[in-house]
Amino acid sequence: MTETERPTAVVVGVQTPDVTDEAFEASLVELQRLADTLGIDVVGRVTQRRSALSPMVVGEGKLEELADFTGGLGEVPSYSPPGKKKDERAPRAADDAPRAKVVLVDHDLTPSQLRNLEKATDAEVLDRSMVILSIFQRHARTREARMQVEIARLAYEAPRLREQSGGQDRQRGGIGGKGAGESSLELDRRRIRDRISELKRELEDVQRDASTRRGRRGEANTVALVGYTNAGKSSLMRALTRDEVYVADQLFATLDTTVRALQPETKPRILVSDTVGFIKKLPHDLVASFRSTLDEAREARLLLHVVDASDPAFRDQHAVTEQVLSEIEAGQNPRRLVLNKVDRIEPETRAALEAEFPDAWFVSAKDPASVAWLREQIVSWFETGYEEVTFVIPYSAQRLAHELHENGRVLEERFEEDGNHISVRAPSAVLEAVRKQLDDTSES
Repeated sequence: MTETERPTAVVVGVQTPDVTDEAFEASLVELQRLADTLGIDVVGRVTQRRSALSPMVVGEGKLEELADFTGGLGEVPSYSPPGKKKDERAPRAADDAPRAKVVLVDHDLTPSQLRNLEKATDAEVLDRSMVILSIFQRHARTREARMQVEIARLAYEAPRLREQSGGQDRQRGGIGGKGAGESSLELDRRRIRDRISELKRELEDVQRDASTRRGRRGEANTVALVGYTNAGKSSLMRALTRDEVYVADQLFATLDTTVRALQPETKPRILVSDTVGFIKKLPHDLVASFRSTLDEAREARLLLHVVDASDPAFRDQHAVTEQVLSEIEAGQNPRRLVLNKVDRIEPETRAALEAEFPDAWFVSAKDPASVAWLREQIVSWFETGYEEVTFVIPYSAQRLAHELHENGRVLEERFEEDGNHISVRAPSAVLEAVRKQLDDTSES
């Protein structure tokens, strides 16, 4: 699709009293970025301060302003009985004026609000959840991600189904064919429920396999990169693991969890996982569907909460991520704040952030020296929990020496008459397992 073929849209936002000017502006800018990710060009905005969304979302005057962009009537056409001539009023926009084909609303809309706005604007209306769902659907690559997105999309669409014109029945009722039977709307909703049930059964099998893989990692040192979408998690993942994970400067470029070993490899290995990004007003059905994917974050021993230090709204994004982590029961996991993209901020801004977040790690995924420093911080974090022990391994049990080399950092190794003297730093679980095997060997 060429740039000129991209559909155009107008963004609609209603600022309620509980939303600050800065948060309102940041949310609208984010919706425009979501539109760009979806391949839609935003050509205008219509905003209004209101106590709450009305049945028409905005007031009469703003609705007419919106219709100037789309070519609609600016109001819901009155009902015309069959046979009566319909209202032939001309649209508000001039015939030669470019018209927005889509209306993007920075809120979640009810089915009636969607219908009213579509009739008044004569354009396709997408609320914030539908925009996010559409992006997820486009970016889903694995079978698991596709099923997760489809479940969330169907759950979103079910209450928004509309009866076909005429409301005719598709199935006759009862004995002798009497009765209203099942309407087309009821049948469509039942099919959606059946499809969701089928997808959930299939998804359980896929997630069982993923859970088994996590179980095999057992007591492995695992780090999960979490944070707002487009904070640079995938770029950090690529830099830390030297793996060609997918990276793109767009929202929700990564939907599938990727697990790779930290490079250069350590003993024991440290595994790094990249997770789906979070966003404000993330649809609850998506959070529920991606819960198994987010298990990587819940079960990780260390969370790196990555934020884009160059984004003026990063504090709000930080709060959103903390909220989602709490929802998936990962709020108590050990974590460190990582302020990424520091190459994009001025020295005085960095100094202010260092004073505000003294315990944060400041990095740039594009700077090899910065990435190497971050790697050392990760290794050091794990090693603070290691114990240093010296074992005497009999020559008849050299498999234990191999186990120590694989699962710990050997500080010194001497070969004496009574066996292999190994000084090692390793997790307590590894050391306890070796002690037990040594005791069993001595007893036998």
